[in-house]
Amino acid sequence: MKPLIQLVDVAKIYGHDHVKVPALRGITLDIQPGEFTVVAGPSGSGKTTMLNLIGCLDTPTSGRVQVDSVDTAHLSRSELSRLRLHKIGFVFQSYNLIPVLTAYENAEYVLLLQGMPLERRRERVMTLLQTVGLAGMEHRFPRELSGGQQQRVAIARAIAPEPKLILADEPTANVDSSTSAALLDLMEQLNREKGVTFLFSTHDHAVMRRAHRIIVLKDGQIDSDQRTELGGA
Repeated sequence: MKPLIQLVDVAKIYGHDHVKVPALRGITLDIQPGEFTVVAGPSGSGKTTMLNLIGCLDTPTSGRVQVDSVDTAHLSRSELSRLRLHKIGFVFQSYNLIPVLTAYENAEYVLLLQGMPLERRRERVMTLLQTVGLAGMEHRFPRELSGGQQQRVAIARAIAPEPKLILADEPTANVDSSTSAALLDLMEQLNREKGVTFLFSTHDHAVMRRAHRIIVLKDGQIDSDQRTELGGA
């Protein structure tokens, strides 16, 4: 099976001239389709940088990043946007919902960009909002929703286009433990039933306990990479 994500000797250095800060130092890593993987490590270890490179939100200083067998270095800006649009879903710590759009419109947004017909969009979004526990809240704006409800909208938006990969950067950081557990249940269900690959960046031990694989970064390098009992050998 071909890896869904492949990083080969990837480095990322921020700054210029005499002030350079290495965020990643020669990362080589494969993520297979269907994995439920956590990238852990202290603040400043390079977790978010790694997710941003995989998500084509940033480019490496050196090395190669491949997503679904495509070398992202060879893509134009519009091609990178298209790759993100069709193959990658994002769930951010800060939700990143559009404040002037309702829950329904936020969840629908990527499908609208993809050009999906109205009736298909409506059916998929309403089903998703029910799946994430927001039935009856489709007309509420983000300011009218709790943190946990906003994160559920963000998850609905991420999974609406049925991407191969979802990148989740500290997705449980701003919600209470019971909401966190419910969100993780939902993401596990999507992983199990739909085969969606999840890659988390997190400090949250509750997320780590659900992971099939835990990759620990330290000072921009892989400190350890272990399969859990959940993920098998």
